[in-house]
Amino acid sequence: MFKKRTSLYATLLISALASVPTNQAVAQMAKDKIADNAVAEPVIKVPANFKTTIVADGLGKARHLTVTDRGDVYVRLAKPVGGGGTVFLRDTDGDGKMDEQKSFGDFGGTGIALGDGYLYTTSSTEIFRYKLNGNQEVIDPNKPERIVTGLTDKGTHASKSVVLDKSGNIYVGIGAPSNACQVKDRTKGSPGMMPCAMLDSVGGIWQFKTNQPDQILKDGVHYATGIRNMVGMDWNGQTNSLFIMQHGRDQLNTLFPDMYTDQQSAVLPAEAMYELKKGANAGWPYTYYDQIQKKKIVAPEYGGDGKKEGSSEYIDPAAAYPGHLAPNGLLFYTGSQFPEKYRNGAFIAFHGSWNRAPEPQAGYFVVFQPFKNGKPSGDWEVFADNFAGMETVMSPGSAMHRPCGLAQGPDGSLYVADDVKGTLYKISYSK
Repeated sequence: MFKKRTSLYATLLISALASVPTNQAVAQMAKDKIADNAVAEPVIKVPANFKTTIVADGLGKARHLTVTDRGDVYVRLAKPVGGGGTVFLRDTDGDGKMDEQKSFGDFGGTGIALGDGYLYTTSSTEIFRYKLNGNQEVIDPNKPERIVTGLTDKGTHASKSVVLDKSGNIYVGIGAPSNACQVKDRTKGSPGMMPCAMLDSVGGIWQFKTNQPDQILKDGVHYATGIRNMVGMDWNGQTNSLFIMQHGRDQLNTLFPDMYTDQQSAVLPAEAMYELKKGANAGWPYTYYDQIQKKKIVAPEYGGDGKKEGSSEYIDPAAAYPGHLAPNGLLFYTGSQFPEKYRNGAFIAFHGSWNRAPEPQAGYFVVFQPFKNGKPSGDWEVFADNFAGMETVMSPGSAMHRPCGLAQGPDGSLYVADDVKGTLYKISYSK
């Protein structure tokens, strides 16, 4: 199984504008630019009868995104472009290209969600919402309502992804600014802090109300803990529960060379999918999940030796994937355009690794995980590949594109955002 999956890795513009005028000349220039750039673009490999279209380009560092019932797209940028951190895109003439582009919000970030007549966006420390009109357009882009403030940002794992449930709650992931909660972070021989004191404010999920302004951490519910960093998140309508993708810890080989080889460290620990219920503890930093041994393992900073099994008090993942692929997007597919096998399954955007050296880097693709009755069922498969534009990636900086955000359109198409060149892809199916 593992050898089969690792073999996959070996086979691995519109100028950035803010508040773009919507006159016909600029719109045509945008379309021409997309067409010109398309020649040099890597061909995204998808299954038979699927088609990939670039619908926008050069947006900036495009992170997460959401699509309205009309097919308009809101994209969050890691850093504002021209003073705008959220981009609104619309195809005004039905040709499949986003020729209208507006940006607003002078703060960058990752999280974005639509619900209950509002657009929610995040910075690295706050959550805002914008009131929408009947067409799901922001009414006043200059006056967002701040609903949460004071979230931890220490520069590492600082992005704040968000998910809405159906009961007026918003969930935010707060990553830990640490590898394994060592006394001296990422330092050979430094033991892990026991207990890990930072878990009171990071390394977990917090739940807040969507309609209460200026909530702070103590106003929220500490919903789940023991999660090092989570960027890909989605609400599963079948199970009525939150699912997240964890970024596993790094540097097993360099911090503990007597226990782990370079080859082991390149694929361990697993990037893990968790279903989280209130009060769940996924075990970071005390344990990690080994997808080869198929069990929780005590972290070496806490007395582990690569084999000692972790405590049953920590939940097991719903599914596990090779390490360091960086799962930045998670989407449960509920559309009817794709074949039946995809219904209620999960798409995962793997942003791509940086720390598998001297082994090649891996990821830079979108995978599909089948589900049955609300649980992962069967092997995952690569769904969309070649975003990097090369078979072997030795340095992540050489990748042409890195998939990050996922969203479903009203017609059942799948949208993928790239945060290298700001390319927005639409993947559609027809027989």
